[in-house]
Amino acid sequence: MTLTRRNVMIMGAGAFVAFGLPMRATAAAEDRIAEFTGGAAMADSGITLTAPEIAENGNTVPIEVAAPGAVEILVLATGNPTPGVATFKFGPLAASQTASTRIRLAGTQDVVAIAKMSDGSFAKASSNVKVTIGGCGG
Repeated sequence: MTLTRRNVMIMGAGAFVAFGLPMRATAAAEDRIAEFTGGAAMADSGITLTAPEIAENGNTVPIEVAAPGAVEILVLATGNPTPGVATFKFGPLAASQTASTRIRLAGTQDVVAIAKMSDGSFAKASSNVKVTIGGCGG
């Protein structure tokens, strides 16, 4: 392959997209957190996030969140193109504030859970999940 101006431009654009996407995904996750919490401080206790350390398949990664006293729990996958994975809302008659589901991960990344407590405070937990087989098109 000869190196022409067109090839250099195409390779440069590809490199820009490849290196720019993870930063935009992380920024989108931070924007979603700020929108959910309104910029309030978050405690590191009060919520439990259970996720595997290593996921053999990124298409179905089991997670569980529990936050006694929570009215809403937001789950984010910071490396996904769309970081918002799930939102669980609990009414006053909920027996427990626990939820479990399977999520899809684009690759090795942090999974973050944020709970809004009944008193208006917020709690945060995160877990790094290593994906060995690609999930979202990976």
